[in-house]
Amino acid sequence: MSFSQEFARGMRKSPPVVLSSAPFGLLFGALAVDNGFTVGEAVLMSAAVYAGASQMVGLDLFGQKVAPWLIALSIFAVNFRHVLYSAAVGRRVPHWAPAQRAFGFFFLVDPQYAEAERKAENGEHVTFAWFMGMATPIYIFWVAEAWIGASFGSLIPNTYALGLDFLLPIYFLGLVMSFRLRPLWLPIVLTSAVASIVAYETIGSPWHVTVGAIAGMALAAFMPVNGNGNGEDAA
Repeated sequence: MSFSQEFARGMRKSPPVVLSSAPFGLLFGALAVDNGFTVGEAVLMSAAVYAGASQMVGLDLFGQKVAPWLIALSIFAVNFRHVLYSAAVGRRVPHWAPAQRAFGFFFLVDPQYAEAERKAENGEHVTFAWFMGMATPIYIFWVAEAWIGASFGSLIPNTYALGLDFLLPIYFLGLVMSFRLRPLWLPIVLTSAVASIVAYETIGSPWHVTVGAIAGMALAAFMPVNGNGNGEDAA
């Protein structure tokens, strides 16, 4: 299959992500301007950080005049799961050149990881063309939404009042459920959820994200797995 055909196949995976993330992209742009950012700075943050939760955390901390090192550490805590994503997807793409990995993994957000894993589990190659075909529209719309939100934030209706903020959690829940046939899926999800809730109530956000991920990962690493015996499917 040609590069353009693979790219087009990847693009067909992007509309649900674009739709579900749109309220958050718009909201970020509007909130960024409310917190003293210029339109250009809001767009630059979306383009450079490209992680909704981390961008929101950054806005909160910038508004509190927190030390730069603490802002960077907090964003790392929220984005720690991307380290796990790159490790998981990396084993699926040994055929990628080092430059392709360095460039492509910048776009390795949650739905991109889930779709790549699902494609590999179905016995299909995760090609660079397919990966970028899915990633490109999502990235372009995310940055564009930040510009729209920053430029016309006062005209955007309250997404919380409309219930649009619930679209992305529903989409993420669907991603999690798509892995339900994996060994140890339920105990890992429950362990991660409980650890995350406890961490949120004790040490607060954004550290609960990292704590929950580590708890689930630890369980996957130490519990025996039925199947091929190599533990690959538990991660």
